[in-house]
Amino acid sequence: MPSPTCRGGTPTTSSATWQRLRAGMAFSGGRKLVGLGFGAIQSGLFVYEAQGTGDYAPPLVVDVRADLVAGLRADGGQLRLNIARAGRIDVVEVGPIEVADSTQAPDRARIIEAIAEADEFASALPSVAFYRSEGANSPHLLLAEGLRRRTAPEPLIVFCAENHRSAAALLEEAVLEAAPEDEREAIRGRARYVDTVIGKMSGVITDTAEMRALGLASITSALPSAFLVEEFDRILVSRVDPEAGLLHPGIPVLREVDDLEPFEDAKLLGHNATHALGAFLGQLLGLTLFADLRDVPGAMDFLRVAFIEESGAALRVRHAGADPLFTEVGYEAFADDLLARMVNPHLADTIDRAARDPRRKLGWDDRLVGLIRLGRAEGIPMPRYAMGVAAGLDVLRRAGAGAGSDADLLLAAWPESLDRDEVETVLGVVGEGRGWLEQWHAEGFEGLPEPTIAG
Repeated sequence: MPSPTCRGGTPTTSSATWQRLRAGMAFSGGRKLVGLGFGAIQSGLFVYEAQGTGDYAPPLVVDVRADLVAGLRADGGQLRLNIARAGRIDVVEVGPIEVADSTQAPDRARIIEAIAEADEFASALPSVAFYRSEGANSPHLLLAEGLRRRTAPEPLIVFCAENHRSAAALLEEAVLEAAPEDEREAIRGRARYVDTVIGKMSGVITDTAEMRALGLASITSALPSAFLVEEFDRILVSRVDPEAGLLHPGIPVLREVDDLEPFEDAKLLGHNATHALGAFLGQLLGLTLFADLRDVPGAMDFLRVAFIEESGAALRVRHAGADPLFTEVGYEAFADDLLARMVNPHLADTIDRAARDPRRKLGWDDRLVGLIRLGRAEGIPMPRYAMGVAAGLDVLRRAGAGAGSDADLLLAAWPESLDRDEVETVLGVVGEGRGWLEQWHAEGFEGLPEPTIAG
């Protein structure tokens, strides 16, 4: 079957060129999964991989979007998932699943019942801010009530997939606060909250023209949007049952590690930092797709040097001995794999999507500034990522989301109670990055510079 072709960095195909597949196995087992928030990660990781084991019953997935719930129900709980591989897009049919709308009282009763009986619960909400919301359908209330009614001897495994270092602790805290005080200790023992590091790039495509250009299958027959995920499946999670070691994930691609922190750093300060660097530079160049960076002279070499010699050098010092990833060979392989995946044209990652929310990405503890701070602590210069901060500030200005000097914009995005000397040092590094960015601009964006900033 032919693979999609590429024109101008965008793969084009039609339904005739899909690799149309059924997900491996079927939902014919007895293990029970509840998924909260039905997006690309819930569908393309938890539900898809659960079906592939053959060990699970049809999962219950929960969402608040009436059109999504109605579309899934109309198709008998079947959905279509687009998987971007290195040379093609596969369309995989997944299901049947059960679906519930948490805004509806009858559905909430079913959700609570399912939580009480489940083996695993996967939360994949837009952010940890969604753990608590107004109304009876707040996630923390549903989970608390389900745990109150739980009678199974084994604790519920709760995967927190919100891309936050403290997601598991935050969700557990919210659930316990929602429980009656005299039941909190019992409820605490009925769940194990698990953090995740999910390096799987994905998205929801809602533009019908883009869907046609890529030849994507819609989620359901009536819903004009598509789930597109990459095939990457090396997912890390904190150890479920560190004391007794009796509980483990039922999905094999969820690999437990004793200490997740080094891998969280590699995700945020390696993967995410380099993705943001490329996206902000791509915005200034007027690119459409992340894959278009392949056509910019020097861009991929620039990103690779940043990834390996700046991010990698600092993280190898910080986490030496933690894992083979934090060796010269291991980190270089990690960087090369990620760079190839970032510019996979079949993933169709857009520059606009990758550069979204620049204020958050320029935060004190976030990917770019956080990496500059790590570099200062470990004696590793970060000139290319400093250029990335300057580029991100320009993106912020272009979006009309801020005005003033670089320092003014950054200070407005950072907490007030910071060490003044460290703030001044970081601002100085960003200032040097600004100089390199302006030089590149003055030269008509012809070839990225080779900046050097004293450590």
